[in-house]
Amino acid sequence: MLPVREFRVPALVIFGSGSAAKAGEECRRVEVKNALLVTDPTVVKIGLVALIEKSLVESGVSWVVYDGVTTEPVVEFVEHGLRLFREQKCDGVVALGGGSALDAAKAIAVMTTNPGGIGDYRGLGKVGKRGAPLVAIPTTAGTGSEATVYTIITDSRTNVKMLIGSPFLMPDVAIVDPLLTLPCPPGVTAATGMDALVHAIEAYVSRKAHPLSDPFALRAIGLISGNLREAWANGRDEEAREKVMLGALEAGIAFSNASVALVHGMSRPIGAYFHVAHGVSNACLLIPVMRFSLPAAPSRYADVARAMGVPVGGLTDLEAAGAGVEAAARLVKDIQIPPLHDLVKDKVGFERAVPQMAKDAIGSGSPGNNPRLASEEEIVALYQEVYAA
Repeated sequence: MLPVREFRVPALVIFGSGSAAKAGEECRRVEVKNALLVTDPTVVKIGLVALIEKSLVESGVSWVVYDGVTTEPVVEFVEHGLRLFREQKCDGVVALGGGSALDAAKAIAVMTTNPGGIGDYRGLGKVGKRGAPLVAIPTTAGTGSEATVYTIITDSRTNVKMLIGSPFLMPDVAIVDPLLTLPCPPGVTAATGMDALVHAIEAYVSRKAHPLSDPFALRAIGLISGNLREAWANGRDEEAREKVMLGALEAGIAFSNASVALVHGMSRPIGAYFHVAHGVSNACLLIPVMRFSLPAAPSRYADVARAMGVPVGGLTDLEAAGAGVEAAARLVKDIQIPPLHDLVKDKVGFERAVPQMAKDAIGSGSPGNNPRLASEEEIVALYQEVYAA
C-alpha cells in the first residue's frame, strides 16, 4: 500500500515567453487593486520592474514598490515590507525577482493576516490563516519558490535560516516567463540552475517521494542537466533558457511535495554563517552527499543517471548510480562552480563553526528525508570533505 501523500501546486501556473505581461490581468482576477511589489534593486535597475508596472497600469492596478530585498531574506525585510503594505493600504502582493524576493514576499503576504512575527511560524504547519493574495513572478531559473509551500527567512540575530512551511505560503498565481532570465549573468545562471537540479535530485531520492512528485523530479533533472551548460555559456539562448526555466518550475513542484534532503540541510548553515549563495553551496555539497547517500538507494540514483542521459546499459544499479554522480561532477566543473574553500577563506572560522552547523542542519529536519541518514559526526565529516575538495 502506498502511503497517503498530499500534492499541491498553485491554483494557476502561466508559463511561456512573454507571459509576464499578464501580471496586471492576474492581479485583477484575484481582486488585487493596490499591490505591494516586492523586488530587489538589481531587478529595478535592469528594467524588469518597469515591465510589470506597465502591465499593472494597463489593468488599472495601483502599486507601491518595496525593493529592500538586498540579500537573502532576513526577518527585517519581512517587517519592513509588512509595514509598507499596511501604511499604503495594499490588498495584495506581487513578487518579482529571484528566490530571495519571492521568499520575502511570501512571508510578507502571510503576515498580513497572522499575528506576531515571522519567526513564530518556524517549522511546518504553524501558519493559521491564508495571507493576502500573492502573484509570484521569478526572474531566475532556480528556487522554484513560485510553486512551493515553503519560505526560508534568516534570523539575523542567531544566524539561523528558518524553514517555514504551510499550504498558505503557496502563491495564488505563478507567472513563469523565461525571457525574464535573459539578463542573468553566467554566475547567477550557474548557481540558480544547480539549486534547481539539487531540488529535483533530492525530491526524487527523498524518503517522502511519491508517484505524483516523481515524474516532475525526473523531467526536471533531464531538462536542467541537458540545457544548463548552454544557458550558462550563452545567456541569450532562448531555447536553453526556456528548458532550464521549465525544469526549475517542475523541480519546485517536486520538492514542495516530496521535500529536500541532506544537501539542503547542510547548505542553509553555510549561507547563514558565511553568506555563500544558496545555489553555490548546494553545488559544492551535491557530489559528496550523493556519494555518501547512493548505497542506501542505488536504484533511485540510477534513475537520476538515466534522467541525465548517462549511458548505463549493462551496468548494475550501483554502477549506474556512480556514473550519475560523475556526470553531475562534470556539470559542476563545466559551469565553473568555485570550490567552497575559495568562497570561505577563513578556514579556522569554518572549522570552528562546523559542529554548530551540523546541529543546525539536523535541526532543520531536511536530513531526515535523506535515503541514508547521517549522524551529526558524519555531517561534520562531510563539511570537512567539502571544504578540503
